[in-house]
Order: sequence, then structure tokens, then C-alpha cells
Amino acid sequence: MLFGAWIVGLALLAMFFERLFERQENPNPTPALSQGADGVPQVVLERNRAGHFVATGSINGVPVRFLVDTGATDVALPLPLARRLELPLRPGGMSNTANGTVRTWSTQLDRVELGGLVARQVRASVLPNMPGDDVLLGMSYLRHLEMIQRGNTLILRPHEGV
Repeated sequence: MLFGAWIVGLALLAMFFERLFERQENPNPTPALSQGADGVPQVVLERNRAGHFVATGSINGVPVRFLVDTGATDVALPLPLARRLELPLRPGGMSNTANGTVRTWSTQLDRVELGGLVARQVRASVLPNMPGDDVLLGMSYLRHLEMIQRGNTLILRPHEGV
């Protein structure tokens, strides 16, 4: 009985630390739309321990983890994720990445959502050598938004008139 209690205790401790580390990596697991002081809808993201803005969102209704990347022209996703999302791929040419120049595919995302901020028909690039499942949330999505950075927070708001 004591052995079983130790096993359960260790399992609970492991789950706690796993959630703690995940929260440090992605401090925005459920970003939500709120009203700014001026009544404009907004999503507020916290910077993670590595200094990046990471948040959970969705592509075509499927949950994904975004890394906000204002230096990326398009939303960029790894090839295995694009295949799981069953995205149509067209030759996209060559792209300069942190890992050098690579051949890419291009696609159109029907719907990209982050905390209630939705953009439709978003251009995306699919990179065959991009590791993991994270999606770079590039300017093809972010151009629809006003971005305000204050310390360790990033505020995303729709542009006026959009």
C-alpha cells in the first residue's frame, strides 16, 4: 500500500512539473479576447522565459502552437503539420531561413485564429526542414493587427476599420 502511494505521489509530482515547464514555454495556452480601455477588442500575450511570444491558437479549427515572428513574411509551418492539416501544397520556390536557403511549398489557410482574432484566406509557407510542430505566426496574419509591445506583454488589436 505504501509503495502504491509513493508511485501515485511521484506521478502527481511529475505531472505538476510537466505543466510548470509547459507554462514557462507557453505562458498563453488559452489567450482570450478582452476589451481594451478604449473599448477595442484585444488579445494580450505574455513573453515566455526565452523572450518569445508563444500562444495556442488554431489553423482551420485545429489547435496549434504559434510563435509570433514579425520577421517572417508569411505564416510558416512544418511539412508534417501541413500534411496532418491536409493543406493543398503548391510549389513555393526558395526561401531564406535561419537554417539557410530551402525549397518551400505555398498554401492558403482558410482560417487562422488567435484568442478570437480571426483572419481568413491567409497565405502560408510550408518548410520541409522546419523542426517540431510550432507555427511561425508571420506578417501574412499579423498585418491584419495593430501590435503594441509593453515590457513583457504584446497587445494584438484589429486595425481600425477592419
